[in-house]
Amino acid sequence: MSTPTAPTLPSFTVGDYASFALAGAIGCGATHGAMTPIDVVKTRIQLEPTVYNRGMVGSIKQVVAAEGAGALLTGLGPTLLGYSMQGAFKFGGYELFKKTFIEQIGLDTAKQYKNSIYIGSAALAEFFADIALCPLEATRIRLVSQPTFANGLVGGFSRIFKEEGLGSFYNGFTPILFKQIPYNIAKFLVFERAAEAIYTAIPTPKTELSTSSNTAVNLAAGVIAGCSAAVVSQPADTLLSKVNKTKKAPGQSTVGLLIQLAKQLGFAGSFAGLPTRLVMVGTLTSLQFTIYGSLKQALGCPKAVEL
Repeated sequence: MSTPTAPTLPSFTVGDYASFALAGAIGCGATHGAMTPIDVVKTRIQLEPTVYNRGMVGSIKQVVAAEGAGALLTGLGPTLLGYSMQGAFKFGGYELFKKTFIEQIGLDTAKQYKNSIYIGSAALAEFFADIALCPLEATRIRLVSQPTFANGLVGGFSRIFKEEGLGSFYNGFTPILFKQIPYNIAKFLVFERAAEAIYTAIPTPKTELSTSSNTAVNLAAGVIAGCSAAVVSQPADTLLSKVNKTKKAPGQSTVGLLIQLAKQLGFAGSFAGLPTRLVMVGTLTSLQFTIYGSLKQALGCPKAVEL
């Protein structure tokens, strides 16, 4: 009687990880870029809730009436570049760390602790992604919050660098970590488990589903993951918008400024702009996973490790 063969992990090359990163960069850059108008309004609501208090549609009309339709594309340059870089590290890093963790503890053990694998992989990937994102996100927020600050990505980046120094790009690094790491954990953990639950509920085996059916699963799981991630990370997202506009007092630390702003906002204020962000994040997350899955197939990437 033959002994059952133990399941083996797929072997990924450097080229495979580069393809994962490229697919993630395109997915995140394209979706965040497309959501720029909503992101502009969301940031305005967070920074000036008493001025922009008419909801998403009303605030869009308010911005257009006061500044023209072009104002809705403020920060498009840093958004495209920043989130493309972030997406490369986020998705490529997630695949790398997930496979590394599984290799270290073994596939059978990893299946028992899949949630921990998803959480650890997402957190580590996001940490490195935020190092790349932070300077461009600081530039985007400055352009959105101060429309006359500079003309576009190069102008905004250059002015911040000349007037405030390189370190100022990372004033928001602590809040961006508090925002993005919980966001990314919720995003990948909820997506993995939601997709698993959906596939379990479908009577047809996953391997026999059509491409369109798999796309529908990615979209549905992505919406669930995106809304969960938006709620978890909203307070830190509001603080990030505030901290990149507010100058520290002489001798004040970044942590001290964050505490000051958190007290000013209060619980309700920290969730300003949440309905708008739910629309934005739910949509872009579902599209990101759909684009990512399609591009991986188009680029000939091996299947990701499944637990």
